[in-house]
Amino acid sequence: MKLWERVVEARLRKVVEICEQQYGFMPRRSTTDAIFALRILMEKYRDGQRELQCVFVDLEKEYDRVPREELWYCMRKSGVVEKYVRVVQDMYERSRTVVRCAVGQTEEFNVEVGLHQGSALSPLPFAMVMDQLSEEVRQECPWTMMFADDIVICSESREQVEENLERWRFALERRGMKVSRSKTEYMCVNEREGSGTVRLQGEEVKKVQEFKYLGSTVQSNGECGKEIKKRVQAGWNVWKKVSGVLCDRKISARIKGKVYKTVVRPAMLYGLETVSLRKRQESELEVAELKMLRFSLGVTRLDRIRNEYIRGTAHVGRLEDNVREARLRWFGHVQRRESEYIGRGMLDMELSGRRQRGRPKRSHQRIHGHFQGSGYTRHMWQSIQAITNYKTTSPACDSDASVLDALNNF
Repeated sequence: MKLWERVVEARLRKVVEICEQQYGFMPRRSTTDAIFALRILMEKYRDGQRELQCVFVDLEKEYDRVPREELWYCMRKSGVVEKYVRVVQDMYERSRTVVRCAVGQTEEFNVEVGLHQGSALSPLPFAMVMDQLSEEVRQECPWTMMFADDIVICSESREQVEENLERWRFALERRGMKVSRSKTEYMCVNEREGSGTVRLQGEEVKKVQEFKYLGSTVQSNGECGKEIKKRVQAGWNVWKKVSGVLCDRKISARIKGKVYKTVVRPAMLYGLETVSLRKRQESELEVAELKMLRFSLGVTRLDRIRNEYIRGTAHVGRLEDNVREARLRWFGHVQRRESEYIGRGMLDMELSGRRQRGRPKRSHQRIHGHFQGSGYTRHMWQSIQAITNYKTTSPACDSDASVLDALNNF
């Protein structure tokens, strides 16, 4: 059944076009794209000392609430030919299930609403439903972004974001979906006194100073201190799950290092290519990593073994270098994308306003410091910035092989 679902999904993707605001389960779109766009937007408004209103909308039991008739209607409206609609209908026909409880299982009963959980096909039909339901209310990126059922609505004024939220609620709930009042939250970036709150049908939406968006914590002040602590905690959680392997004395240090780099480090680095880190925050990650490596190798600080020896024994490089590599790779990915790509639009966006006095806060625009740390010159930085996509290069880059080598290394 899984194989047949993947065949049907591949054929549907050839004829269906989903809006650019949908990042969930779409080719060439990922959580990193949405996180990056939101963080850059927040940085721009913070640096310009302007307010940005964000509402994070969550739906209740989204997969279980989709009416089947609404699903067939949205598929046809998305351009799916009738024979493929009938193929999907056949998968849902006579679907039955049971409920397991403390005293056993219930009798089988028909399931006449919702999408199949765990199905390889379900994400695409759900994206079609969200695409059609939001057609009249969604705005261009980044003011509206969706990842499956996770929706973020942004606006400059509280009244406008409240109006947009009500329009979304009406568009979704009139077609069988339901907005979760308890999980929908509101955040104001660079808030001034007396900004007020947002209401949904007269009910006040919970106001927060931080929100976990697609696994990455964003803060109303544009900082990333909470996210670093969450990354450290995520790393320890994964390390504990594989500690039986990492702390086994029968396993060589090289194998432990490979397991660490494959399993633990990705959990610590998730989403950090979109974050501007201070030296102190990089040190927090380094300290946590070295503790894990020392535990894995069975040594403590009392043994007075240098960090370089620990890393060399486990064949694990510096985490700071790994973060820099990830950010440069992501920058190259953004620069090679087409001009309509949301990440490039965010980097190039000019916002009116004056930044506050004093030293500028850390932002993604200061990535050129990574180039200097990697040995690249200002000329090479400016030349790489001039590249508009992976097919077109500037004259300066054509005459400078080292610049092309630097770009190809992203």
